[in-house]
Amino acid sequence: MGVRGFKQLTPIPEAQRAVLAALTHVPRAAAVPTPTAVGKYAAADVVAPADVPPFDRAAFDGYAVRSIDTLSASRTNPAMLKLVGKALPGRPHQGALGPGEAVEVATGAPLPPGADAVVPYEEAAAREGYVEVYRPVPQYYYVSRRGEDVVAGEVVIRRGRLIKPWDIGVLASLGIKEVPVYKITAAIISTGNELVELDDAPPPPGKIINSTRHVLEAMLREVGVEPHYMGIVPDDEDVIYERVREALREHDMVITTGGVSVGEPDHVVSAVSRLRPSVLVHGIAARPGRPNSAAVVEGKLIAMLSGFPVASIVGFEVFVKPAVLKMAGAAEEPRPVVKAVLTRRVTTPINVRSFVRVRVYRQGGRLYAEPLAVTGSGILSTLTRGNGLLIIPENREGYDEGDEVEVVLLGPIE
Repeated sequence: MGVRGFKQLTPIPEAQRAVLAALTHVPRAAAVPTPTAVGKYAAADVVAPADVPPFDRAAFDGYAVRSIDTLSASRTNPAMLKLVGKALPGRPHQGALGPGEAVEVATGAPLPPGADAVVPYEEAAAREGYVEVYRPVPQYYYVSRRGEDVVAGEVVIRRGRLIKPWDIGVLASLGIKEVPVYKITAAIISTGNELVELDDAPPPPGKIINSTRHVLEAMLREVGVEPHYMGIVPDDEDVIYERVREALREHDMVITTGGVSVGEPDHVVSAVSRLRPSVLVHGIAARPGRPNSAAVVEGKLIAMLSGFPVASIVGFEVFVKPAVLKMAGAAEEPRPVVKAVLTRRVTTPINVRSFVRVRVYRQGGRLYAEPLAVTGSGILSTLTRGNGLLIIPENREGYDEGDEVEVVLLGPIE
């Protein structure tokens, strides 16, 4: 490869396989109130304790009838049914429906026993205590059946599902007050004598704000993990070793930033090596993000990511996110992919997977992808200007201008 300082860059698939195979840690599970479970992974299957809806109910405003009483109904010879009551949501009709009878019903109201269909107002008329039905209706016409939505005993949330807002509605409708979820925590340790926190802005000369920490915290929350920030540590191997060891005891995974290249002050990999990892990957065949590294200690992930925000995002996608999904027994949610015409040639090194931020826009009925940057792991502007990601595989040296490429959408198309 000829990358200065790195003896060998591990291909991304190989690095992922090695790390995931060694991950054996199972995070703690706990029951949490249903409304707070959104954005967490279910730690067990959740089974419906009852049918939804719990009774046959009207799916339209009209009249509850016995379908058999409408068999010969027509405009010229309507079925005449005696109107014996009214049913509203929460206020059902008292008593069963007998032959030749009808009950006025509102949408969502329970059907009285004996009724098996609803005739909409538009297909009937009430006259002097009777209802004229102008057409025959089949059984369960405009009826929402008991258990039509959810059947008692059905698995409504499977283990590993990232719980969404609409899942909360289903769980609440079933009367489920608590949900078992994984309480996954990740420690974040930032390394670098040059770093200062956002509260210290503007930074003194020669210092930079620790923006990567905030990027990773937000990404962890997005994948259902609670981040615990453990501060900035100096470029000192002993200090890094002690902080990582402490974090590993108390968290499901550890993420470090900075100190993973091959320069004089970069001590993270050597510090982690002292923990005797079962797997250690130092450097991956990615652009940007070559310094990103990972280790597995006592079945837990230690992701040693670049200090540059863009490169750290690549490392997060390569190591952290797959590890979270494995721990939770979850599948990755697909991202939207579009085909777009490349507006400029992109050249990338062979045997390296390249991640190129692009701006996807629509013009003349076609989609175009404008590369924003193909070099540099700290080009922050690409994070906000780009709305797509062009992933160039290891077996290509890039794409030419005018090529149609597949782009992973990260935001709305301009």
